[in-house]
Amino acid sequence: MDKKYEALFTPWKIGNVEIKNRIVLCPMGGTSLFGWMEHTGNHFDKEAAKFFIEKANNNVGLIIPGIAPIKSTYMNQWLYENKKMFAELKIFMEEIHKTGAKLFVQITAGMGRSFAIPTPLVMLHNMPVVRDLIKPIIDVRAQSMSPSELPSRWSDKMTCRAITVKEIEQIVDAFAKTAKMCKEAGVDGVEVHAVHEGYLLDQFTLEYTNKRTDKYGGSFENRYRFATDIVKAIKASCGNDYPVSLRYSVESKVKDFCVGAVPGEEYTEIGRSMAESEKAAKYLQDSGYDMLNCDNGTYDSWYWAHPPMYMPQNCNLDDVAHIKKFVDIPVVCAGRMEPDVGAEAVKNGKIDAVGVARQFLADAQWVTKLIEDRMEDIRPCICCHNACFNMAHYKGVANAQSIYDASHIARCALDPTVMQSEKYSIKPAKKIKKIAVIGGGIGGMEAAIVCAKRGHNVELYEKDNKLGGVFIAAAAPSYKEKDKSLILWYNREITKYPNIKINLNTEITDVKTLNADEIIVATGATANKLPIKGNEKGVEAIDFLLGNKQVGNNVVIIGGGLTGCEIAYELYLQGKKPTIVEMKNDLIVSDKICLANTSFLRDFFNANKVPVFLESKTTEIKDDSVTVIDKNGVETVINADSVILSVGYKPAPIAKKGGKIHVIGDASKVGSLRTVIWQAWDVAMKL
Repeated sequence: MDKKYEALFTPWKIGNVEIKNRIVLCPMGGTSLFGWMEHTGNHFDKEAAKFFIEKANNNVGLIIPGIAPIKSTYMNQWLYENKKMFAELKIFMEEIHKTGAKLFVQITAGMGRSFAIPTPLVMLHNMPVVRDLIKPIIDVRAQSMSPSELPSRWSDKMTCRAITVKEIEQIVDAFAKTAKMCKEAGVDGVEVHAVHEGYLLDQFTLEYTNKRTDKYGGSFENRYRFATDIVKAIKASCGNDYPVSLRYSVESKVKDFCVGAVPGEEYTEIGRSMAESEKAAKYLQDSGYDMLNCDNGTYDSWYWAHPPMYMPQNCNLDDVAHIKKFVDIPVVCAGRMEPDVGAEAVKNGKIDAVGVARQFLADAQWVTKLIEDRMEDIRPCICCHNACFNMAHYKGVANAQSIYDASHIARCALDPTVMQSEKYSIKPAKKIKKIAVIGGGIGGMEAAIVCAKRGHNVELYEKDNKLGGVFIAAAAPSYKEKDKSLILWYNREITKYPNIKINLNTEITDVKTLNADEIIVATGATANKLPIKGNEKGVEAIDFLLGNKQVGNNVVIIGGGLTGCEIAYELYLQGKKPTIVEMKNDLIVSDKICLANTSFLRDFFNANKVPVFLESKTTEIKDDSVTVIDKNGVETVINADSVILSVGYKPAPIAKKGGKIHVIGDASKVGSLRTVIWQAWDVAMKL
């Protein structure tokens, strides 16, 4: 192991519990041991248990599974009422401890106004008769109850009711009972979720969301009372020596309801400021908390807690390191943490441990590979949130996420086996076949690798002189360092299989020329053409990204989807002046892209005054301008040195699906990296 990582592999303590190294697997929604989204009612989740055993066997120090609501989302059952679940937990903990890892169970009081309510439930929330009928199955108003009557983060058609004092007291009591059962099951500690990310307990602490006039509102002590009542109740039930961690946001980074502050922006904090955080951290410690598991942000500034690739690496470290100066208990920092930077911070006493979450989805063995000096073998997390947390939101729609995805979060776009081991797994082929893969993009490479792992002999054909396909263009922006690393990872990974033959500079135009038992077509998509006057003056998005064509200073991007917005962001970072024109009523109108990603781009453009023309149609491109018409028929001429066209793509398969021909990825239906990779598995597993 490289010496620069040595500080990560020293022991430390949370209370009296010793952790063998400084790497913490931070909680992720969908990885709860008390599965609450996948089925009705609480249960011991065997898929999550399998997930954590694998990580424990790969040298993680402390495991904190995803949130377990103190009262089930479905069937309204308190966690402590399910005795069978805790009996199974005890057996699981014995297996975890054999690995030398420790595990804390994270328990949440609720989501409050941050509850990512699916669009269909908004209607139920606003229909009292129907709402009361389904209450025994799902109590929508209980899921979103907040400190005060507040607007939902997700729907402008929904108001969240205020929680009652009786309900608060029931939750406090339930925390104590649940923690006691965790202790009896051999769990090393519990984590209270959370004065963090704008969830229910955090909403109580923040003045902009807490307008109460009783003992839980008003003064600093009253606003933090709910959180301190909980830790005191746990300690009274479990003893002062039983560790209790707190998930904690150092600063809220919020300008207004549903409006966050992007890095470097000057703004007025309406949530928890650093001055209050300095006081709060010490107050929470003195109330009984034994560790602060930290980052920044709320759902109004979600990109701080769930940083997309647009956010800087180690984005929360400075703030977390600052807050450590005000407490004596251990402090963990999460948020795009890189192991070298984290190790240096631990070595210098800035933090006590490094929190990592989604990298464990992308590569379960990344800690082991780090120890073994195999850094190049680590498949990087690209911060896309396409499968792990893809709650999507745009104007007029609450949470556009599909019901399937809502009940299957914490999967991974890059590795479909994550939390889906029954559905996706490598099994030896019953008959070894000759398989041709046409297209050396991510989908083609993934299909080739899966087929090779199953024992097939694969020939891959790529018309260009390198592998990567359209993802090379997607990875081109300066902030896409992890995407670039992923391409390098694939190029190394595919060479590990002697039963894969790679043919570069080989374009296949007729599949009949191939001597293969099965043919996988992964030829991607081609750009749509904009049917307007002057369209030949525009630069295709892919040509700009690949550097094939240069642009001037004032650039109009036609198309405000993800690609168009990412190009606009890159242009701004280059010092140019982008303008976005979009026909729809919001930027990035998609049910596949997480709000953490989209809200960053929307907030960034707003904060930096990047012109955005919504509900506007481009009618003509001239040498020095673009003409657009809005929904009211008002025409605007926008000065432009260059115009970039980002108006979507259409599949470009070189052969139709049928018989021995299988079409995957964008060649089948334009999608994301998740759809490309998962389809590659869907096909390759059946051959």
